[in-house]
Amino acid sequence: MRAEKIYLVGFMGAGKTTVARALAKRLGWEAVDVDEAIERRERLPVAEIFATRGEPYFRVVERAILVEQLGRPHVGVATGGGTFADAQNRATINADGASVWLDVPLERLIPRIPVDGRRPLAADRAGFEHLYHVRRTAYMQAHMRLDAARASVDALVEQLVDWLNA
Repeated sequence: MRAEKIYLVGFMGAGKTTVARALAKRLGWEAVDVDEAIERRERLPVAEIFATRGEPYFRVVERAILVEQLGRPHVGVATGGGTFADAQNRATINADGASVWLDVPLERLIPRIPVDGRRPLAADRAGFEHLYHVRRTAYMQAHMRLDAARASVDALVEQLVDWLNA
């Protein structure tokens, strides 16, 4: 698939930021992390935005950051775990570039997610597991699925490069 932009989607802890940075380096592209862009704009960590302003406010800022990426070529975008779960965001992403789902089983994600409050939606384990299953339905609508459970970052990047050049 020929694309000038890749949006990495998937659950928190799937490796979207790491893969976006490695892909951008490999291709000479820019890497954008949506959550980091939100933190820069708001001058607050994501957890504090959730705690003080709420998730709906966070999602509004997230959409604004996403819109800023439209039409920009040669960018690897690491979305937030919930970005692609929103139907409007999903349509925007799929129209603007290639969406790639980094699929990691829940049992592999749990040890990757710190319980230090930095991931506000991971605080409640039952809610976390429910959210994982709900969001998978959205992630399945990505243009490509990569099994990121055991693959190295380099291997994932090479699969993406091969796919982009196919």
